[in-house]
Order: sequence, then structure tokens, then C-alpha cells
Amino acid sequence: MRRFAAFCCTLAFTTASIAEAPVTDGVAVGNPSVLRKLVPAAELEQAASLQYAELKQAAATKNALAPDNHPQVIRLRRIARDILPHATRFNPAAQRWKWEVNLIGSRQLNAFCMPGGKIVFYSGIIDSLKLSDDEIAMVMGHEIAHALREHARERIAKNQLTSIGAGLLGELIGSGRYSGLFRMGGNLMTLKFSRDDEVEADVVGLDLAARAGYDPRAGISLWRKMTEASKGAPPAWLSTHPAGGDRIAEIERQLPRVMPLYEAARRH
Repeated sequence: MRRFAAFCCTLAFTTASIAEAPVTDGVAVGNPSVLRKLVPAAELEQAASLQYAELKQAAATKNALAPDNHPQVIRLRRIARDILPHATRFNPAAQRWKWEVNLIGSRQLNAFCMPGGKIVFYSGIIDSLKLSDDEIAMVMGHEIAHALREHARERIAKNQLTSIGAGLLGELIGSGRYSGLFRMGGNLMTLKFSRDDEVEADVVGLDLAARAGYDPRAGISLWRKMTEASKGAPPAWLSTHPAGGDRIAEIERQLPRVMPLYEAARRH
């Protein structure tokens, strides 16, 4: 247990030091958590790909999977094409991912990006909230950011560590015999992220969208719409993405960093 505590202290100090490094171009984020390395990326991406295929098949069976020529599918894929060239800035591995963007007909106000770049939007979040292209880019950027920052790997690792006992971590790290302990079970589409993960996804998503030429100020109007929609039954997107009054404040705080990116993109 002492070794585990010492490891956590070292990790916290290192992460804080990285996060405080000056950044002159775009948003400032530290290195992803080292805990994600406890979950093999290839296995997680394979599990995500299988779940994604099952979801598409289930939707197609119900005639809910929008065809390639659907206007909203064309719209989503156009926005993705604008954003994705900037993805490797936050994760070089994204260059090899087999990105997919699909639309499922459903009243759910939901969207997600699974590990390896598997993106789904439900029609409800676009239609019910009457999202503009800029607002769709905010949602998409946020979800892509979760995948780029590998929040799912980190979350699964933390869940597994809780299950196997923290005292074992030191031995696992020392021996390198940990990868086989982690199973890729569970529903990756409804994985709940921490508040810190959500804030980071907001911030990185703003950067991605701004570089792609989408107005980051749309993040404010998006969250106002989501807050209004949550006054009844909370939308699915909020049930797995906890919202708070400080999210808009954080977006406003980041605007001086991302607005120059947006303005530069609009000039080209």
C-alpha cells in the first residue's frame, strides 16, 4: 500500500508539473493519465469496433440507421472531415484509426465517440435542439476529445484497480504482468467519465472545432440548450456527461485561447 501511495503522489506531482507548462498555441492540457497504459489500446479498440458493429446492425434491423445519402449524415461527415485533420495534435495514434460517423434515428439527445474513432449521433440531439453546424462541431469535438485523450482506457483501468485492490498495483507495474488482467467487458457507449475528464473534453473539443473553422462560442449556446432540455427528464447525453454551471464559465475562460485559432481558420 505504501508503494501505491508513493506512486500516486509521484503521478500527481508529474501531472501538475506538465499541466503548468506554458502553451502559446491553443488550449493547455497535460499528458494523459499513465493509468491508461494498464489497458491494452488494441484490445479496447477491437472491443469498441465490435460493439459499434452490433449497434449499427441493431439500428439497421429497426430501419433506424440513416443511409449514406441522408442529408444529416452528409452534414455530420462533412463536419468530421473538417475536424479530424487536427486530431493527431492530441493523439498521434488517431492517424491509424478507422474513423466512422453514423446517424441513428432516435429521440434520444445523445452522441458519443468510442475508442478508435467510432462516432454516433442520434437524430434527437440534432433535431430537438435545432443544432447549428457550429454547435454540432462542439458536440463532435467534445466526443472526439474523449477518444483522443483515452478517457475510456483510464476509466476502465481505475475500475479494475478498484476491483483487484490498490495494493496490487505496485507489483503489477514492477512486473509488467498486468495487461491480461483487464477485460474489455461493459458497455463502452455508456461509460461514465469523471468531472475532470468532462472538462478536459470540453476544452480539447473547443480547440479542435476552432482549428476546423467552427465558432467556439457555440459551446455556450449548446450548453444553454442542454441545460434547458435537462429541466424535464435528463437527456441521455447529460446522464453520461454530468453538467454543471461551471462548464459555460470554463468555455468562456478558454475563449481567448481558441478564438485566434477560429479566426485564423476562417481566413484560409
